[in-house]
Amino acid sequence: MIDMLASRSYFLVAFLLSGIGTYMLIGNANLIKKVIGMNVFQTGIFLFFIASAFVDGASPPLVSAPEPYVSPLPHVLILTAIVVGVSLTAVALGLIVRINDAYGTLREGEIREVVRDE
Repeated sequence: MIDMLASRSYFLVAFLLSGIGTYMLIGNANLIKKVIGMNVFQTGIFLFFIASAFVDGASPPLVSAPEPYVSPLPHVLILTAIVVGVSLTAVALGLIVRINDAYGTLREGEIREVVRDE
């Protein structure tokens, strides 16, 4: 069991990052910390996909390389997901700046109170 966990330590780190990110999304009332938690969660998912694509003793999918080959699809998907994640973070931070200007706070509960009073 210990040998399996040592050989699959990337999966443990991926699940740990995903758990920390989920906790930050749920447990924090500050909107900036929620965006940071979303980024930590995304990093855990990226690591999980890249670790899942690993094949022991495989080579890149080139014509002259010996078999077995590593599939490049997970790596391409993660590169696309990184670009989408950076864009999502930029939009979220832009919205947070507008929310701070409109309501004067970044705490979720205080924003709800202000909206309720209006």
